[in-house]
Amino acid sequence: MVKLIHAADFHLDSAFGALPEEKARQRRQESRETMHRLVDFANEQAVELLLLAGDLFDSDQTYCETGEELSAALGRFHGQVVIAPGNHDFYSARSAYARLVWPENVHIFRSAAIEKISFPELNCTVYGAAFTAPEETDGTVLDGFQAENDGTVHLMVLHGELGVPGSRYRPLSREKVAGSGVDYLALGHIHQYSGLQRCGDTMCAYSGCIEGRGFDELGDKGFLMGTAAPGCTQLRFVPFARRRYQIIEVDITDREPLEAVREALPEQTAQDIYRIVLTGEAEESLSCSAVQKELAENFYMLEVRDRTRVKEDIWARAEEDSLRGLFLKDLRARYEKAPEDQRAQIEMAVRFGLAAMDNRDM
Repeated sequence: MVKLIHAADFHLDSAFGALPEEKARQRRQESRETMHRLVDFANEQAVELLLLAGDLFDSDQTYCETGEELSAALGRFHGQVVIAPGNHDFYSARSAYARLVWPENVHIFRSAAIEKISFPELNCTVYGAAFTAPEETDGTVLDGFQAENDGTVHLMVLHGELGVPGSRYRPLSREKVAGSGVDYLALGHIHQYSGLQRCGDTMCAYSGCIEGRGFDELGDKGFLMGTAAPGCTQLRFVPFARRRYQIIEVDITDREPLEAVREALPEQTAQDIYRIVLTGEAEESLSCSAVQKELAENFYMLEVRDRTRVKEDIWARAEEDSLRGLFLKDLRARYEKAPEDQRAQIEMAVRFGLAAMDNRDM
């Protein structure tokens, strides 16, 4: 049995272009520090093997200092490290993987074909392959592969897309994974944790990215940690991101906007990056900048978007000689006869009907 961590998609030196310049610079530095935090955590937890499934760098031409910092962090790890370069940080003569001198405990796959690394002290064999170009479309990396029946724990590290025929980023078929004979396949490329999945007798998972970089990467981000043994893989997701991206929609109908937002927010927001979307009906057009200014100190970064509609008298056009007028006249008659507890339903029916006539969303 080997104790391992599976992580991927650090995208070091990402621009964080949506943030103000100073905060973008800070986020890039925090991302570089992530590897140090991860190594400290792994050492504290007595992890023996660190599987890194690609896109550690955001491109194949990263800053030299970033590569050196990653190398130094991994050199402090007490166990073994295996890296499978991805489509963003593909292996080439000019990549950091080729240019830097890496610590002895760091092992990097350098071929687009499956390679093998044995760790007798861990009773473990790790297979994997590198991207050697920004795209890999043929989907043949697992053709003919079968893990050796040698009594060790069989692991594999790959960057690619599982179950997506025709992908430009190494399509991996579930059937070939099932036939691989490995106990666990550590995947990179998809930035959302996939949950543990089974392909035949092989367990596999995407750990997701370790830090979100935008509002398309919401919520907790982190890695997988646990143990692997022949026929038995037990891993759990560990939230590890320093900051999270979150989107909250707040209906402000018949409410004061700031009060509605404050009630909708969780207690702890100061470390995170939020987008608050105001919905519902407002008496007049809102000033998002005023709401944002009032709340900004409660967040690392905040943006407020207005998707409200101006409150209207829903019966205002009931006397029109039109389909709209007939619709409103009929519903108003029902509204006036209805018990108080049924009037809200009729109002909602009117709003949906008017929205449909105007070809707009509620």
